[in-house]
Amino acid sequence: MNCIFFNGIVLTMNSANTVIREGCVVVEDDRIVDVGKYSELKYKYHGYERFDCENKIIMPPLINCHTHASMTLLRGYADDLPLFEWLTKWIFPVEKTLTPEDIYLGTKLAVVESALSGVSCLNTMYYFMDKEAEAISQAGLRGVVGHVCFSNNKKQDRSITFNLVRKWHNSKNGLIRVTVDPHSIYTVDPVYLKELHELKKDLNDKFGSPTAPIKWHIHTAETADELVKMRESFGSSENPEIKKLVDENYDGVFDYLNHLNVLDDQIIAAHCVHLTDKDISLIREKSISVVHNPVSNLKLASGISPLPKLLSNNINVSLGTDGPCSNNSLDMFETVKITALLHKGVSLNPTVLPATEVIKMATINAAKTLGWDSEIGSIEKGKKADLLIIDLSKPHANPLYNEFSQLVYALKSSDVDSLIVNGRFIVEEKTVRTVNVEETITKVAKWVSDRFPDKSINS
Repeated sequence: MNCIFFNGIVLTMNSANTVIREGCVVVEDDRIVDVGKYSELKYKYHGYERFDCENKIIMPPLINCHTHASMTLLRGYADDLPLFEWLTKWIFPVEKTLTPEDIYLGTKLAVVESALSGVSCLNTMYYFMDKEAEAISQAGLRGVVGHVCFSNNKKQDRSITFNLVRKWHNSKNGLIRVTVDPHSIYTVDPVYLKELHELKKDLNDKFGSPTAPIKWHIHTAETADELVKMRESFGSSENPEIKKLVDENYDGVFDYLNHLNVLDDQIIAAHCVHLTDKDISLIREKSISVVHNPVSNLKLASGISPLPKLLSNNINVSLGTDGPCSNNSLDMFETVKITALLHKGVSLNPTVLPATEVIKMATINAAKTLGWDSEIGSIEKGKKADLLIIDLSKPHANPLYNEFSQLVYALKSSDVDSLIVNGRFIVEEKTVRTVNVEETITKVAKWVSDRFPDKSINS
């Protein structure tokens, strides 16, 4: 695709946060080849298809850095419960019944929802990740996929993860990457955590690269009692090494992980709600990326991450929705707004988390979290042609004084006009071009009807 998107307000999200009004972005195939004022570039390129973006914003797409995509099938399945009960009594049991075909269907619904809300990339952890990778790549989105690992599934985890990396890492024209995904410290014992960290290093040596690293994606400090639950889970182990590690005293979850020698700059740490000062110091020291999931944390009453403190420590923070069963949405516009409002309200300080900072979390910071910032996350020459075009014609989008404030506080996912990924239209003028939306929704409705015919799952 050789084309010019012109007359729009270009939010580059480069290091200077450059805004170009009456700007344009020039795309050749899957790359951005020029960015600037349309008046300066319009005679430079001939024979290119032109898309008039007057009264529209052109920006990098949003990136969802922590989710469980195929859990769309369980949206609304088990609400208003505390996290541990939600997991052990509702989610884990039903997950055991899911098939690869179920995962594929749920992921198709997730990619449709994500694309329509301006998301180009999902970092997703779950089961049957071949099927999630397949659905994401068929839709033309980017995906970072990982098989979730537990201590009770060690034999299968390693081979599944190895085969997933071998087949999918940096595949489909670079759209898909793979991570190594221990679930949490209370479901993965300390010895296995160390083994999975070594597995990550070995896989990077074989299949990774500096521009396409294989990262380690884990739930961390989501609730206040994770160290207690870790001891409950593994304190009676007959393995003396496990028992010794579990029985020691730790100043927070990251202090525990540091004692296991598994902390490095390739870790994607989801949640990070209950952090000690020692934890924050270690996150900074080890250059760990944190993914803030405010909606899920609020809904499950897990608590509120000390986000301003993380940012003041120069820690890279990005945003995620978490799974559509614990959110119950994949709407990153909603996540962006709640992030900004939540921390202002908690701190009683309206200057906390300015709009520009929150948009950075959803774009260039997110790309850095995934190790993808050399190619996506900002609109710059040489980067991949990933673009989000947002319509400013609705009443709630007017008047316009500041584009970043408008994005955070006024605009909605329904304002997404078009989404381009790797130089290809995924959504064009509010219509998904790569997935049959109506057919997908019909199949999901049938799946629910077949699985839960009485519709009384929560009674």
